[in-house]
Amino acid sequence: MHIPSLKEVVSAEEWQLRCDLAACYRLVAAHGWSDLVFTHISARVPGGGHSFLINPYGLMFDEITASSLVLIDQEGNKLRESPFPVNRAGFVIHSAIHAAREDAQCVLHTHTRAGVAVSAQAGGVLPISQQSTFVLASLAYHDYEGVALRDEEKPRLQADLGTASYLMLRNHGLLTVGRSIPEAFLAMYMFESTCSIQLAAQAGGPLTTVPPEILAGVAESMRVQTGNQGGAFVWPALLRKVERMDPGYRT
Repeated sequence: MHIPSLKEVVSAEEWQLRCDLAACYRLVAAHGWSDLVFTHISARVPGGGHSFLINPYGLMFDEITASSLVLIDQEGNKLRESPFPVNRAGFVIHSAIHAAREDAQCVLHTHTRAGVAVSAQAGGVLPISQQSTFVLASLAYHDYEGVALRDEEKPRLQADLGTASYLMLRNHGLLTVGRSIPEAFLAMYMFESTCSIQLAAQAGGPLTTVPPEILAGVAESMRVQTGNQGGAFVWPALLRKVERMDPGYRT
């Protein structure tokens, strides 16, 4: 399907945001985190209040381009013409977080097998890996209330998330919040790795946990290691990867 380019229509700032978000969708697909067309990544548009870009419902993640992303407001209304609908469940979750968190530039949500499996475990994330210590430094939980179609769930979702960067949606999946698209992606990489490692470890013998005093010092270590959690060291390399896969994401 031909989608007219918006490069000359939107501001340079919005175009760059669109390119980064489209790249993020392609990377999520490349890592095997997509669930056909049923999960979402959103990015707040600078200067646009609480309006944000989200995926066009019906496109696979490896099909999404900068121009195909849909701009919507807090009520789910399209702010720019698009032939695509927006998934209601995606709108409810993402609009709630963008409204409550001014720092939420990007919200990334997945339904991976490992993420859903750990979300169904009573103990949630266990402190058994270096990756888990990063997640546990800023982790919250939200109990399952069915498919997220009702606005009445929003206040509970916002309250449960609080100021955390990682949210485990019980019996549902994983969600990360970032001050930038690179930050949200890197957080999801850590979250997904944590869950995959936990399931692998649980298949073996008795587990060794990380001491509480080590957990307490992890937040600062994470800041130093990853460029203040913004993905400063990782994102340029990831963009080069997307360029090698298919530079068409920038159309």
